[in-house]
Amino acid sequence: MRVTKTVQKILSYYEGETPGVKRNLFRMLMDGRLGGTGKMIILPVDQGFEHGPARTFAANPAGYDPHYHYQLAIDAGLNAYAAPLGMLEAGADTFAGQISTILKVNSANSLMSDTAGRNQAITASVNDALRLGCAAIGFTIYPGSDMALQMYEEISAMRQEAAAKGIATVIWSYPRGEAITKDGETAIDVAAYAAQIAALLGAHIIKIKLSSNHLMLSEAKKVYLDEKIDVATQAARVRHCMQASFSGRRIVVFSGGAKKGEDGVYDDARAIRDGGGNGSIIGRNSFQRPRDEALAMLSKLVDIYKGRA
Repeated sequence: MRVTKTVQKILSYYEGETPGVKRNLFRMLMDGRLGGTGKMIILPVDQGFEHGPARTFAANPAGYDPHYHYQLAIDAGLNAYAAPLGMLEAGADTFAGQISTILKVNSANSLMSDTAGRNQAITASVNDALRLGCAAIGFTIYPGSDMALQMYEEISAMRQEAAAKGIATVIWSYPRGEAITKDGETAIDVAAYAAQIAALLGAHIIKIKLSSNHLMLSEAKKVYLDEKIDVATQAARVRHCMQASFSGRRIVVFSGGAKKGEDGVYDDARAIRDGGGNGSIIGRNSFQRPRDEALAMLSKLVDIYKGRA
């Protein structure tokens, strides 16, 4: 497979990485219908752990079957499929080599009390990712949580081990916890800070949420106003988050969040594209729809990222 100039340029940004890590980034960037464009769409299916099975799959019961998600990602021509250990193991042999996979190595759940603290349990290892042929591990951090420092230390160690074994690292960087207000979870100053933290921790791919124009941090707010940083539109906010991700030298994908109308999904993708983001990591907005609708929606998202819609 011949590398495109766009992908070659992106890979050149990862100057300190092993050939194995770059090979796996290459795999994900060159897979699927967006292969070679520098844009990505990833299917994440970790919500069964996070929210429970009925909340996650009852809207489309076919999704209870792990094979459904592998096949959806393959048939839609996506760049990668991300899931916890059990989901990947349930189809790893049947779908071996057909799509790049990302092993989600930590998870939370909705059964814990509000006083438990914002944290995630490590539920899989780098060796599991190696055994399953994964291109990357995925790890969630909660900037703003009282447990955040522990999470940073955990992913720092796992990232080092993964890189030594040629496996890339994706960091889900979700502001959440005791130091973050509800509005602050999607505030632009906090979102950009979360992206910067993930980049500094060595993430090869950063996953963050789309942000609002709200500014939570008082000291940061002064800078945004004094320097007239443009955060008026979603595309401008995406552009600012890309600045925070080493001025676009790191791949950044934006989560789709809870299920919404198709027009909202398409508007989000256009803002990501116009702001210079690398793409979407879209779960519930795809697999909670009937298969035909999901495939049609994902096909249009590909067209949007190619500048055709």
